[in-house]
Amino acid sequence: MARRPFTPTREAARGSLTGLCATLLPPEAGGPDPATLAGVVGGYLARTPHPVEPAVRAAAVGLDALARLLDGGRLVELDLASRERMLDRLAAWAPTELLLEGLKALVLLTHGAATFADDLRDRSGREEPVRPDADLDVVPSRHWPASGSADVIVIGSGAGGAMAARELARGGLDVVILEEGRRFTVEEFRTHHALERWTDLYRDAGTTVAAGNPPVMLPLGRGVGGTTLVNSGTSFRTPDRVLQRWRDRHRVSMADPWAFAALLDEVERTISVAPVPAEIMGRNGELTLLGAERLGWSSGPLQRNAPGCGGCCQCALGCPRNAKFGVHLNALPQACAAGARIVSEARVERVLHEGGRVTGVRARRPDGSGFRVAAPRVVVACGTTETPPLLGRSGLGRHRQLGRNLALHPAVGVSARFEESVTPWVGVLQSAQVDEFHAGDGIMLEATAMPPGMGSIGMPGHGRRLVEELGRAEHYASLGAMIADAPSGSVSRIGSRTVIRYQLGRTDGHRLLKAIALMGRVLFAAGAREVVTGVPGVAPVGDVGRLDEVLGDADPRRLHLTAFHPTGTARMGGHAASAPVDTLGRLRGVEGVWVADGSVVPSCPEVNPQVTIMALALGVAGGIAARG
Repeated sequence: MARRPFTPTREAARGSLTGLCATLLPPEAGGPDPATLAGVVGGYLARTPHPVEPAVRAAAVGLDALARLLDGGRLVELDLASRERMLDRLAAWAPTELLLEGLKALVLLTHGAATFADDLRDRSGREEPVRPDADLDVVPSRHWPASGSADVIVIGSGAGGAMAARELARGGLDVVILEEGRRFTVEEFRTHHALERWTDLYRDAGTTVAAGNPPVMLPLGRGVGGTTLVNSGTSFRTPDRVLQRWRDRHRVSMADPWAFAALLDEVERTISVAPVPAEIMGRNGELTLLGAERLGWSSGPLQRNAPGCGGCCQCALGCPRNAKFGVHLNALPQACAAGARIVSEARVERVLHEGGRVTGVRARRPDGSGFRVAAPRVVVACGTTETPPLLGRSGLGRHRQLGRNLALHPAVGVSARFEESVTPWVGVLQSAQVDEFHAGDGIMLEATAMPPGMGSIGMPGHGRRLVEELGRAEHYASLGAMIADAPSGSVSRIGSRTVIRYQLGRTDGHRLLKAIALMGRVLFAAGAREVVTGVPGVAPVGDVGRLDEVLGDADPRRLHLTAFHPTGTARMGGHAASAPVDTLGRLRGVEGVWVADGSVVPSCPEVNPQVTIMALALGVAGGIAARG
């Protein structure tokens, strides 16, 4: 289906979005033309789901009303000093501080992407792709008949669905894969505007949020290949201690470390896992390794599935070289070579069943028309946040634990200013790890940058200070940290919408603060002049003593959190009362339904989960194929 290109909207010169842009990035201090930037923001909002655009516009109108009440005029009518006083007031009060930070992130994301759009295209086009698009048997749903049949239906084409489909097709079964998203090509990644890629590749245009205190941004990929299209490519094996926990506590015999090793080996061969080469590490990763070395902490290059990577730092927007080896380039073409068929742009509405046995699925095309596929077996692999709602609306959500036990592997980021030029967007997006505190504290540090311009979200301050810092963005390095969290979230549905809730536990909150302290130490050890902690209301700190002081007073509930690794909402286990899915991947309560995605992972895997999910799916599908 054709997609309209990204186009800025025409915003009224004296509109509320224009005033917001003028306040955050004042043109008097060298910021962009506020009306032009407001048009870019408006263009992005026009591509977001319905609740987002009116909410942002209402917030901008509300700020205008507040400015009129306090200063006698709309933001766009006030002078620079008055606008900055307004921001100071908002930043000083916790409820409006959260709103201000959200609006700031939106404006900086769109400003950065638009500013560097031509540079991104230029960088993407300098070298030819290292491999062509894969030969896939993909049929858009508009060309699929009203009814059909298969031996097995796989719902979802991401890490789990792709690996399950490959194993089943190789086992001689007729496999149909139904994918809600569309197929993307490397040419799109090379030529399309960054914001167009962002809004097309992510569910809800990248605005998915887990509601809680604090809320957690949760970007989720959608397309043929799932989140492997947009993840960093970081490819960890599941730690043995985690597998032992799943085996002993959850009675998942498949997770025995010795047996699971064979599954992990096969996944690593499939996606070509190797360490990040030094020549594409980038200065951001080099500084991380330098700081860890000076502290005497364990560290090293990350393992990734990106043979031929050129270090363009665009993993999150689809790789313009086809170097990142997502499942759309390996497991899916291998499944198609064995006879599997993919139906794209097909949202499955219900898993059909009669008399306790599955009979197929009903799906919807983008135009609203429906079609059915009959099958005696269905593998649900539509992701941790989408699998429970699908099972619920199918009348298969009766297990009390379905949709619960959500772990997110929450992340915080820290940046630091160096005297030298770092240019963090030159090199691999995720390049190096510091695992000194991983086994003991569940804290993993990873050198993480963002595509050019889009990493400016973490810049400190607002108004004149923010414009000044944007001018020296190339002097900033960045680190991210993830913690192995306790399952404290849920996924449910209200009407047709998925609702994600997550309440950060007290212990996990304090570990996030510890992670910030550890990242600050690494960056200071590498030579940073200032560290931006990301803690609201805290100015950049100049030494470790001040770092510890501000973190000692910080409230974890005010941190700005992001997560990329939701798991556990249909967890696998041997205890029928606590696990909706049994140890073979079968959904309890119905015959012929298996689950093979991140939702079956019994607890936070403590590492980036792609390899783990693919290995579990391989084990589940192997059992189905063996039984015919």
